[in-house]
Amino acid sequence: MLRASQGFDLDGTLRDLPAPREDDVASLFAEYGLTDTLTLQFRSEWQRGLDAFADYEGLGPTEIGVRWQAWRDDHNAVALYVGYATPGEGRNAGYAAPGEGEGDWEARVLAGHSGTYEWLGGRAFIEAQAARRFRSGLPDEARGDLTLGVEAVDGWLMLTQVYGGQTLDGGEAAWLNGEVSVVRRLGDWSVQAGWREPVAGREAPAQRGLVLAIWRRF
Repeated sequence: MLRASQGFDLDGTLRDLPAPREDDVASLFAEYGLTDTLTLQFRSEWQRGLDAFADYEGLGPTEIGVRWQAWRDDHNAVALYVGYATPGEGRNAGYAAPGEGEGDWEARVLAGHSGTYEWLGGRAFIEAQAARRFRSGLPDEARGDLTLGVEAVDGWLMLTQVYGGQTLDGGEAAWLNGEVSVVRRLGDWSVQAGWREPVAGREAPAQRGLVLAIWRRF
């Protein structure tokens, strides 16, 4: 449930949009371990949105990929991911009009570290991701994500996340968003609630809003 009344211009300055922009997204994400080091990933979305130029509702991009755990010890892990996404009727990129774009490939590297730290109050982990999205019908993208998680109380996880990216090959869009959320673990279930805020950008809406998630482990 993301809303924006302003957007970043080419210079990164916030300007009022011609009309408020609304984007509601319901995502389905699933993982299945094929082996001890190979994991199948699937993601799909249903989107509904409204702005000064479009009023849309329909299936967003659907992505399937494989993640390979390249290395791991007691506190660190490195993995590689390759996936392919088919376009949907909704926004296949946050800066593009609904329906624009064709099939995309993504290559991603993930690195994480976990441990117990008294100065953080308990168990914690940090994960960094870097990706290149090879798009058809839209500019390629470079992306980066950073997540810090702290479990100071059993069953409660505090997450601080940053998502950023920019278009390549002459594209002018760039974005940097921050998100803070709390995850409550209830047996095999987890419930997450958070808030997303824009930090910086260029040729992108300054969207903020509530983020909710329900996770189930099998």
